[in-house]
Amino acid sequence: MIGVVVRYLIKDSEMKKSIGICLLVMVFMPGCKGDATEDANSQANTANTEYGVWQSLFNGKDLTGWKASEHKGSFHVEDGMIVANGRRSHLFYVGPVANHRFKNFEFMASVKTTPGSNSGIYFHTAYQQKGWPAKGYESQVNISHSDPQKSGGLYDAAKVNPAPAEDNKWYSQHIIVKSKHVTVKIDGKTVVDYMEPPDVNFKGWPGRRLSSGTFAIQAHDPKSLVYFKDIKVKVLQ
Repeated sequence: MIGVVVRYLIKDSEMKKSIGICLLVMVFMPGCKGDATEDANSQANTANTEYGVWQSLFNGKDLTGWKASEHKGSFHVEDGMIVANGRRSHLFYVGPVANHRFKNFEFMASVKTTPGSNSGIYFHTAYQQKGWPAKGYESQVNISHSDPQKSGGLYDAAKVNPAPAEDNKWYSQHIIVKSKHVTVKIDGKTVVDYMEPPDVNFKGWPGRRLSSGTFAIQAHDPKSLVYFKDIKVKVLQ
């Protein structure tokens, strides 16, 4: 398009020659375009990252910044809380904080379960439309569901039993990831101190390993009713 405009609007040969040289320099100068693109990508990756500061991931009003998978109706906002209740679905954080890509961090949420309910908080995961998230770890949310793996535990990696909290009461779930080390605290008490082994390999779950990614909240089944609020993250270097 630029060539067409130059050809028909500029008739003086010397002017055309000069403009042509300028365009060639802009397009073909080694490194110029690539450097600009790399700089822009670098700025995009860090523009919304504040290190060592607690940042909210949930505005308490709606699901802005979050994206649900297969059954979107399993999540809604009520009285400043995310309510997880319905057919299997996962609510992924896709908002601006750190461009929803976290490696080392502290994550904290206030959680309240109801009797017989199951849920979970995934980290280092990625959005997928169907099924249980294949990437990352799940920190279990379960006080009295029949599954023996209770709140705070890393599913199939670091099991917690008995339950460290009670149904129908708010408790804090604090997940800290630094390199290959995961700490989970319930109401300030450490329930998981996990160091991922170099040869980690969960049968059938090749993506279950520490890397980087976003967070997700689980709606496990229609009989499970779980509440989340005060969801926040502190990005660590």
